Amino acid sequence: MKKILYCEDQFELAEIVTGCLEHSGFQVDYCTNGAEAIKKYRLDKPDILILDIVMPELDGFRTAEKIRESDIDTPIIFVTAKTTTEDVVKGFEIGANDYVKKPYSIEELIVRVNSLLRNRQVPEVKTHQLGKYTFDPSRKKLEISDEIRKLSYRESELLRKLVESKNEIVKRKDILENLWDGENFFTSRSLDVFVSKLRGYLKYDKNIKIVNVRNAGYILLLPD
Repeated sequence: MKKILYCEDQFELAEIVTGCLEHSGFQVDYCTNGAEAIKKYRLDKPDILILDIVMPELDGFRTAEKIRESDIDTPIIFVTAKTTTEDVVKGFEIGANDYVKKPYSIEELIVRVNSLLRNRQVPEVKTHQLGKYTFDPSRKKLEISDEIRKLSYRESELLRKLVESKNEIVKRKDILENLWDGENFFTSRSLDVFVSKLRGYLKYDKNIKIVNVRNAGYILLLPD
C-alpha cells in the first residue's frame, strides 16, 4: 500500500480528501502545518507528498525546500489557490512534480498521484555527453569541468526529452502533456521559464543551442 503524506490546514476539505484517498487504496498520514509535515516525513518516509501552500508555522514552499535539501526523488504535489504564474513557476523551481489548483476534483488528484507513482518506477537511463557537458538524467545532474549542477525533476525531464530527440523538433504540446499534464496559460509560461533556465545552464558550450520553433516547439542543436 502506497503511503501519502497529506498536509492541509482546512479540516473539512482534508477530511473529504483523506477519506477518498483511503477508499482508493492509499495509506494517508494527515497533518495541518509544514513543521508537522517535516517531522512526519522524517519519521515515516512516504511514497508521495501532497502539500497545501498557505499553512501556519511553515508554508508549503518552505516545507518542500527543506525536504528537497536531502530528497530530490519523492514526488511532491502542491494543492493551492495561489495560481499566479510566479507562484506556479516558484513551485516547480523548488522541485514540485505537480501543481493542482483549488478547487479541484478528487478524481483528478488521484490520477495525478498514480501518474507520479508510476513514473518513479521508470528504470534509470544512461548518461549523455552534450558537447562539453555530461548529463545524468537518473541523478538529475549536469556536469562541466568541476562544476556540477543539480536539476529539478522537470528541468531534468525536459532536458532528457530534448536530448533524446536531438536536432529534431520536440512539440511544445507533447512536452506540456507529458510533463505538465496539459496546456494552459500557466503551464505554457512555466515551460518558457524552464527552457530559459536550461539555456543558461548550457551557456558554457557555444555549440549547444535550444532553438524555439515558432508555433511548433523546440530543437536541441548539438555538435556532431
